[in-house]
Amino acid sequence: MNVFQGRTILVTGGTGSFGQHFIRTALERWDPAAIRVFSRDELKQYEMSRAFDDDRLRFLLGDVRDLERLHRAVAGADIVVHAAALKQVPACEYNPFEAVKTNILGTQNVAAACIDVGVERAVALSTDKAVSPANLYGATKLCAEKLFVQSNVYAGGRPTRLSCVRYGNVVGSRGSVVPLFREQRRTGTLTITDQRMTRFWITLDQAVEFVARCIERMHGGEVFIPKIPSMRVTDLAAAMAPDAQVRYTGIRPGEKLHEALITVEESRHTKDHGDCFVVEPEQPFWEERRAASGTSVPEGFAYTSDSNDEWLTVEQLRGLLGAGATDERASAAAAR
Repeated sequence: MNVFQGRTILVTGGTGSFGQHFIRTALERWDPAAIRVFSRDELKQYEMSRAFDDDRLRFLLGDVRDLERLHRAVAGADIVVHAAALKQVPACEYNPFEAVKTNILGTQNVAAACIDVGVERAVALSTDKAVSPANLYGATKLCAEKLFVQSNVYAGGRPTRLSCVRYGNVVGSRGSVVPLFREQRRTGTLTITDQRMTRFWITLDQAVEFVARCIERMHGGEVFIPKIPSMRVTDLAAAMAPDAQVRYTGIRPGEKLHEALITVEESRHTKDHGDCFVVEPEQPFWEERRAASGTSVPEGFAYTSDSNDEWLTVEQLRGLLGAGATDERASAAAAR
């Protein structure tokens, strides 16, 4: 089933890296009736409209902090993908009130608007930083997850279903370590905070595909987590600049040595669905929606980047970086 065919989709943060890639994929493969691009930046919208040149696109200026504007934007949409967020850790630390307004209150507004106008399916994008958060960005995304999942209780008899997708670092996304390493390798020295550091890794193509599959299979209330490989940051440095020197700078405020996608506490209500894990809500409404598929994970299970069963080698990282470069070029072309 193609859940997008003939439907109207709204993407908040639609001019961002994920938003543009999701929209391009949807236009090329899933035959939607229309896609609404909701974001704050008129220049990015103008540049995107020229790059995509597709009459199924609708460009809506607005901010997720503005509930009234969201009501107008969401009215008549069948599916909402909530990708808008402030995601730079240092920026969120220095501007905490703004991070709360966008990532928490903005997510509340998206959920409320979807319920009020009867959107069928809404998915919010989350991050491994939301699991046992060590910084304000992660804390706001954890709260956003809880808001989106718990908002299902407000739907009542309405058709709206809301779920989350939680995944790790996206290869080459803006503000990630890959663009930093590309810039630093010209100098012959890469900076790494700690040689023990590990991270989950996913390409933009994989992220878009996973979100699409989750929208098709969701019942409302789940947090979907893909099974993705881990990598060592030192291996990433070796893949990108094998001849460069490495300078260790020490852990930054709010930074972790390793990331987690599922905690031991969440594992008590987590199912293994083969290609992904699903954290199920612990609320009465879920009993009516619970899918028969999936097996419970072992007691005490945790999904962390340092204890992962799958690891990327230096050679595999080079291959992924090639795919990531393609993703970046597509996003850059869309922005021109």
